[in-house]
Amino acid sequence: MAMSMTAKLSKKFRISIPNALREQLSWRAGREVVFIAKGKGVLVMPAPSRDEMLGLAEGTDRDGYCDRGERI
Repeated sequence: MAMSMTAKLSKKFRISIPNALREQLSWRAGREVVFIAKGKGVLVMPAPSRDEMLGLAEGTDRDGYCDRGERI
């Protein structure tokens, strides 16, 4: 996947993903994506589905876990 494509940021801060890239990745309208800041750029990836997240933390040690509100 050594493709280099560009898109312009619109006045409403929207970007269209190039058609060739959408076809290559099999992305369709309505696909949810996540934006991850990487240095001076952004990584755009499909958002994982709930099913893909199941079992992600299986086998982790729950001792010492603190919720976001409990962090120091």
